[in-house]
Amino acid sequence: MQLKTALALIPTLALAASLFGQVPDPPSADSPAPTDRPVSWTKLVPNLASDQKQIWTFPRKLGQKKYLIPAAAIVGVTAGLVALDPVTAPAFRRTSSFDGFNHVFSGKATDIGNIVAPLSLYAAGLIRKDSKMQSTALLAGEAIANDEILTTVMKDVDRRLRPADIAPHGDFSDSWFQDNKRYLRSNGSFPSGHTIVAFSVATVVSRRYGSQHRWIPYVAYGSAALVGFSRMTLSSHFPSDVFMGAALGYSISRFTVLRQ
Repeated sequence: MQLKTALALIPTLALAASLFGQVPDPPSADSPAPTDRPVSWTKLVPNLASDQKQIWTFPRKLGQKKYLIPAAAIVGVTAGLVALDPVTAPAFRRTSSFDGFNHVFSGKATDIGNIVAPLSLYAAGLIRKDSKMQSTALLAGEAIANDEILTTVMKDVDRRLRPADIAPHGDFSDSWFQDNKRYLRSNGSFPSGHTIVAFSVATVVSRRYGSQHRWIPYVAYGSAALVGFSRMTLSSHFPSDVFMGAALGYSISRFTVLRQ
């Protein structure tokens, strides 16, 4: 693996560890149930501040095996996918087999879907006067806000080129620290922003409603997986970008937002 790739994965280890290695502390007798974490429009900012503190201070706990092992496993899988990216990404870059799929799952379409899903859920909750549905939508919004903060930092650190920025027969192995088009919200490839949001929303909805309706996780995660796959077929992201986006989206929602 190239030195640049190895260096790029160093901040990823800290960031992924701060999410994947999390094991929530047991709730006290006075604590609300995990799926009943207090949330409202007035609590969103305090909740975000608490979430961000938990994310960025967690690496201090990596000396403990129960935190280090899952974080290292995720980073190991990501590193393996990064090593394979120069082989897998060109295959998507050169084929026209997914043109029909890409027309349906375009970047704009999935972007709109990621935004409309929680908004629709909140609107439905208002119409039905369903407080759980409204709080689920707000928790999904909280997760998305955490996603945006994290991806902004990561993209500005690694500044990875997107596969579409590389010629079909170009060098796909030298993609790190190459995207210098803009700063403060780089257009970088790692991780996939669409995927992290899709899996965050899917996780919140699945964890809140999965025990009541067993089909919901299949639909939610299936839809999120289609979003992630579309990012590869559109050559907007490498497979490693999508995997890390899915992993972080799941972790942000489950361990940081829902605290389960």
